[in-house]
Amino acid sequence: MMKTRKGHKVYPLTVAQKFHLYYAPHCPNMAVLNIGTSLTIEVELDWDQLKKSINEAYARNEGMRVRFAKDKEGTWYQYVMDPEEKDIEFVDFSGRTMEEAEAEMQKWTTVPFKMFDAPLTRIVMIKMPDGFNGVYFLGNHMIVDAQSLICFLKDIIELYCNAKYEGVPYPKDMASYIEQLERDFAYEAGSKAQLRDIEYFQKEIEKGEPIYNDLHGTAKLESMREMFKNPELRSAFCVTDDTKSALDIFHLEEEPTKRLMDFCEKYHVSLACLLLMGLRTYYQKMNGFDDVSLTTTIARRATLKEKKSGGTRIHSFPFRTIFPQDMKFIDGVYAIRDKQNEYFRHANYDPTAYFAYRAKTYPQPNPGLGYEPISLTYQPLTLKEKGLDQLGDIRYKTKWYPNGICPQGMYLTVMHRPEDNGLDFNFEHQIKAVSREELEYLYYYLCKIMFKGAENPDLTIGEIIKLLRLPIPEMGFAP
Repeated sequence: MMKTRKGHKVYPLTVAQKFHLYYAPHCPNMAVLNIGTSLTIEVELDWDQLKKSINEAYARNEGMRVRFAKDKEGTWYQYVMDPEEKDIEFVDFSGRTMEEAEAEMQKWTTVPFKMFDAPLTRIVMIKMPDGFNGVYFLGNHMIVDAQSLICFLKDIIELYCNAKYEGVPYPKDMASYIEQLERDFAYEAGSKAQLRDIEYFQKEIEKGEPIYNDLHGTAKLESMREMFKNPELRSAFCVTDDTKSALDIFHLEEEPTKRLMDFCEKYHVSLACLLLMGLRTYYQKMNGFDDVSLTTTIARRATLKEKKSGGTRIHSFPFRTIFPQDMKFIDGVYAIRDKQNEYFRHANYDPTAYFAYRAKTYPQPNPGLGYEPISLTYQPLTLKEKGLDQLGDIRYKTKWYPNGICPQGMYLTVMHRPEDNGLDFNFEHQIKAVSREELEYLYYYLCKIMFKGAENPDLTIGEIIKLLRLPIPEMGFAP
């Protein structure tokens, strides 16, 4: 057992980190864990000051300085490096086109990190052709998630603005990553909270076996039943043998987005509830089952300390709803909200243990069979509200870059666009699993369902499904 590494105390991996490793063996390289993004603002930057602010942000953030090591038995450990002055890379794209600049950053995102005793982040100062300037950031999912990445980038901007502009306060300290680790390990050591969470999720699993819903209807499930000579089989292969991925993005304009947000505000639900309701209704329409199971991700950052401690905290669980067609749309949304709240309360449970317990409860003829066709993540609006508001009207942009590998069939990440308050629907999927045309179809109907339900919340699910039996228009539609 390793105690220290390079003079630093070592810690085991957290449950969230182990979950990221769960998929890694099935992928061609560790780039599957890369998260690449850029944040640029419409202002000339003082690059020397930016460099100082970046180094300062690293010094304030333990989570960004995590390294990994392996002992002789092959067990993974983590430790936090001391802050060090880094020479920050600078790339001037101003003489090139936007497409060339973005293609270059996309390329950077597919390069895996060295996993042991090496930094797991890369940051580049970028000068863009469109007059926006800022940083490109690449982090490994074992040490960052979307929330900690946003928190880090915000810290850089706030430090920079504090140094450059009168009246911008110095940002509040980050929380300690190591303290958070210790809290997580205390939970995992058989705490009462852990026992409650295990009990909750085991009961959820024991309620009955889910059934696989497909993008295209029941043909895949039928062929699986034939293949395994079991007419009662409820699972199917959700992934293909090829992890090469593509990213297809659909933009919902500002005005329709506002309609959805107004609905959420009026009925006191989050947009995640409406999105889940829309998705599950789409699969109900396509497959005819009242029973729909999708994967949902939970940020596990309820407290301020969790929000500001960096690292990766995201857990993913199957989210199952059984809604009859005569249920009102709004009642479905409320049922999802209540269930989500339960999930949030128990979300520290180990997702790997969830899947192991489910596989034991419902043994499958092949370990590759599953039930969930899609995984949903909703990224609430986080940058605008704090920090960047001091910049007045200065516009900024964020962009995500896919790493080219997808361990599951399909992920949908829904995010707010900072430049115009619209929504981006980012479908990252295995190329072999789903085509652009099929996604257009799914996106079109998902929007339709959400708008119909938001306009007439008392319609039943069955009535909304009937309204959808319309020919699909040309794809330049506005919902």
